[in-house]
Amino acid sequence: MPVLLVVEDETLLHIAIEDELADAGYDLVFISNGTRAIEELHANGQRFKALITDIRLGPGPNGWEVAHRARERLPSLPVLYMSGDSASEWAANGVPNSVMVSKPFAMSQLVTAISQLITEADMRSA
Repeated sequence: MPVLLVVEDETLLHIAIEDELADAGYDLVFISNGTRAIEELHANGQRFKALITDIRLGPGPNGWEVAHRARERLPSLPVLYMSGDSASEWAANGVPNSVMVSKPFAMSQLVTAISQLITEADMRSA
């Protein structure tokens, strides 16, 4: 099963995302803050098929920073951003070939977006 790194600090959203993506066939690693996410990406980043990150993660690095650090190490890693208030900043702060999903969203949107990102990344690397 493809492994996704999900960086989200809201417990209720964490549970909903886990249920939906697991049902779609993904294995998930959840981390609730940017510092730990960057540490995980540097230690084990090659095992992840994609990164899904919230933007506002409390103290420490935000989702923009997490994604930029991920791409330094893994240039083709698909990135999906989730945000309730930062979507307008995506063009300026998002990494290339990424997607923004605005909160609140239907879980099916998340599954569709991450599946498309992974498929596109696989086609680019083939």
